[in-house]
Amino acid sequence: MEKTRCLIIGSGPAGYTAGIYTGRADLKPILYEGEQPGGQLTITTEIENFPGYPEGIDGTAMMEDLRKQAERFGTDVRRGYIVDIDLSQRPFHATDDHGVVIEAETVVVATGASAKWIGLESERQFYGQGVSACATCDGYFYKNQEVAVVGGGDTACEEANYLTTLCKKVYLVHRRDELRASKAMQHRVLTNPKIEMCWNSRISRILGNDMDGVTGIELEDTKSGAKSEKEVTGVFVAIGHKPNTDFLKGQIELDEQGYIKVKNPSSATNVPGVFAAGDVCDPNYRQAIVAAGKGCVAAMDVERFLQNNQ
Repeated sequence: MEKTRCLIIGSGPAGYTAGIYTGRADLKPILYEGEQPGGQLTITTEIENFPGYPEGIDGTAMMEDLRKQAERFGTDVRRGYIVDIDLSQRPFHATDDHGVVIEAETVVVATGASAKWIGLESERQFYGQGVSACATCDGYFYKNQEVAVVGGGDTACEEANYLTTLCKKVYLVHRRDELRASKAMQHRVLTNPKIEMCWNSRISRILGNDMDGVTGIELEDTKSGAKSEKEVTGVFVAIGHKPNTDFLKGQIELDEQGYIKVKNPSSATNVPGVFAAGDVCDPNYRQAIVAAGKGCVAAMDVERFLQNNQ
């Protein structure tokens, strides 16, 4: 059994930043990167909205920089993930995928949230080459172009409206004949001249090639089965996110969607000594800079907690 003053579960901007701050506080944290080291930014397009990179930066390169910075201050960064954890009493006990048991005085959960996908092979093929799950992150690359948004809830409507500030035209593809979004959001979409509704439709195939990326979508009418095509250069999937909290169920307070509840403005959860940061507790913003800031908050909360609970 190994012991640590702080166990950080998850990487990405929140986890690595928590590692930087707890490392600088000489807490000698152990950080498990999870099944996707660096988080979702490692499979996105170039990042242009993170402060400090005027020319933009590749997501994988940025996460590598953050990891190295955390290691520089003494964070023990480990490949692998936590398969089991007991939060019933302090110190907490966690087991990794190699069977190593960690005894931790505090825990920072930064496991993020994963986008829900349509499930098409062509969707996977063109991820990062025209397929995205974040209009705020990637919309800038589609200035004055035609794109499609998939979904019918508030998130899809927000993404479609946002994209109209950049794009020439936005197709909103929804499998039903009415939106699930709030009335106010529906009104904004249905009165926006740049948005064309594709009712009773689903994307059956994303069209494109290795050189150009996405060039269009094949739509299938959910009632008649009739197929048609639209020329677009980008497809934004906005059918929701799933927080990576399955391993915590029954041990920590979650909201209806599975996001960890924190006591804002802190990162504290309902379990003393357990803190959360990043997309795992943020259904609203889901931005790298916000996650990094929350990673800092969590680390400072850990330090103060340990000072008050010697």
